[in-house]
Amino acid sequence: MPRKRFSTEQIVTKLRQAEVELGWGLHVPQVCKKLAISEQTYYRWRKEYGGLRLDQAKRLKALEQENTRLKRLVSDPALDNAILKEVASGNF
Repeated sequence: MPRKRFSTEQIVTKLRQAEVELGWGLHVPQVCKKLAISEQTYYRWRKEYGGLRLDQAKRLKALEQENTRLKRLVSDPALDNAILKEVASGNF
């Protein structure tokens, strides 16, 4: 079975639906089956997107992507410097 990726908007919407269903008295396994997700996915999403609104969740994803890009920009030159220092100090 292929793995399905949900967008941030879909995740927040499904979590809201789950909250409503749980409020009606259903149990977590029943809600997960109704939403077509596993319990593990539900708990992981709840931990990450628990109390976020839709705009906050979008902003979180954008910041995570920017952070990843900036880390890559910093790590590449630092790695190059370390390699150059190692080569320069070596006895050949």
